[in-house]
Amino acid sequence: MSDSCDLLCLDLERAEALRATRPSAADAEAAAERAKGLADPTRLLIASALRDADGELCVCDLAWIVERSDTLVSHHVRSLKTAKLVVSRRDGKMVMYSLTAAGRALLDATLTDVVQA
Repeated sequence: MSDSCDLLCLDLERAEALRATRPSAADAEAAAERAKGLADPTRLLIASALRDADGELCVCDLAWIVERSDTLVSHHVRSLKTAKLVVSRRDGKMVMYSLTAAGRALLDATLTDVVQA
């Protein structure tokens, strides 16, 4: 069974209306990059810890919580930051991380149907 139509059955009026309201290519690219930010189990765990902390955490805290090395967690928070899912601020010698509103929304949508222990 093929996943495509065997004949052209285009509903032009409906298709054009939907085409006119679709996201721009740039917006779709930005959204895809944000989604890629959570496309790793360790990054999901880090984002979840930041959400549940309801505030800021440093890499040392995050590494302890997600049971990964500081260097690995540091690498993953950089990825989350690049995806604009996390922001950071320096506090003396520590760097504190927190979820952005977009990060929280994407995490919540991603984990909606996941049973949490």
